[in-house]
Amino acid sequence: MHILVSNDDGYLAPGLAALAQAMRRFGEVTVVAPEQNCSGASNSLTLTRPLTVHRAASGFLYLNGTPTDCVHVALTGLLDTPPDIVVSGINNGQNMGDDTIYSGTVAAAMEGYLFGLPSIAFSHVDKGHANLDAAARVAADVVERYINRPLPGPFLLNVNIPNLPYESLGAARCTRLGKRHQAEPVIRATSPRGETIYWVGSAGEARLAGPGTDFHAAAAGAVSVTPLQIDLTHVEQLGGVADWLGA
Repeated sequence: MHILVSNDDGYLAPGLAALAQAMRRFGEVTVVAPEQNCSGASNSLTLTRPLTVHRAASGFLYLNGTPTDCVHVALTGLLDTPPDIVVSGINNGQNMGDDTIYSGTVAAAMEGYLFGLPSIAFSHVDKGHANLDAAARVAADVVERYINRPLPGPFLLNVNIPNLPYESLGAARCTRLGKRHQAEPVIRATSPRGETIYWVGSAGEARLAGPGTDFHAAAAGAVSVTPLQIDLTHVEQLGGVADWLGA
């Protein structure tokens, strides 16, 4: 099995190294990750300049672009043989609820899914890499489960892992995305040149976090596994919009 590993925290991130190491038991591993931290990059592609790829001392390939760039370039010309699966992470912090819209970690896996490959994004619920070894074991468990019991067709899974010792983690739960409150206001400051600058505020707290959601599972110490899809069509509004256009 050939596994493509990427992330959004950059090629030097501890979570990337832990995930790549965990995947090596399953076969060939190729790492293509951003040169810099690209948290919040979502599915952006770099179209205004060329991209370059370098090899780090670790053997990882790194690219001066976004997580989506990394997987896209890998799948469309960089790799001699296509991977069997794409995995992304382990992100330094959760990607639950509305986070998935902005997440570069999820976007890297999503790019693999768009190319018809099974793809999985892994994130640690809390920042700081506490119990990273346990999260890597969970990632290996999920991939091993896929190898032993393949899901039909390509799929995109979003996995969030509490920062707990492996033995303290609850069984994995299949969840739906919760929702957050609106983000905190931007933080206004003044640059050394006297210009007004703005820092994007923190994400909002969980708003819809009841049973069955990713927030609820993580709060209970369980691994959250959410299947995602790409189609953004609001099916329930099709009829209403058609009537509105025809009025």
